[in-house]
Amino acid sequence: MAIIIVDYGAGNIRNVMKAIEYTGLDAKVSQNPIEIAEADGVVVPGVGAFASAMTKLRERGLVEPIQQFSKTGKPLLGVCLGMQLLFDSSTEFGETTGLGLIPGQVVELPKQKNYKVPQMGWNKNKVSQVNPITRTINDKYTYFVHSYYALTDPKYIAATVNYGKIDVPSVVINNNVIGAQFHPEKSGQDGLKIWQNFKEMVESV
Repeated sequence: MAIIIVDYGAGNIRNVMKAIEYTGLDAKVSQNPIEIAEADGVVVPGVGAFASAMTKLRERGLVEPIQQFSKTGKPLLGVCLGMQLLFDSSTEFGETTGLGLIPGQVVELPKQKNYKVPQMGWNKNKVSQVNPITRTINDKYTYFVHSYYALTDPKYIAATVNYGKIDVPSVVINNNVIGAQFHPEKSGQDGLKIWQNFKEMVESV
């Protein structure tokens, strides 16, 4: 089983790779469309801004390979910014088109009294749809660092965390396309269970 971590210049790839390898899966960082197409599972990592990330994906010719992989039925997981890139668009630094794999838009967290932007730290997940990824995180804390969040139909929201007046989608899913707003690779043992769950998804296809 081979997992491809999409290389578009995003940070934190080393930690993602270590977490995947911890589960026993082979992981490789690649920007090769053929390797992406032939992967058993694909991970889109991300730290940074939506617009610049999409620019890098387009420059490296990676948008279509990711979109095509999503049609194979094999697991595709976006993490943090990688999750946000799965959506139709974002308002970060102006309107930017995303990968279009989950309907919805990424918008800035509103300013709230006693709640800082970015949302940074540990928050408790509330699972609304039990699936292979969310089955281990209900009432579990995971680590977040983000200033934007996804607005989407509730049918795509599998888990949320409360942040003041907002329920921030923490896990989204559209068939085989999954997104985690938090960083599983920075979320301790509960985060490692997410990678284990992802491994089981890959092996079940």
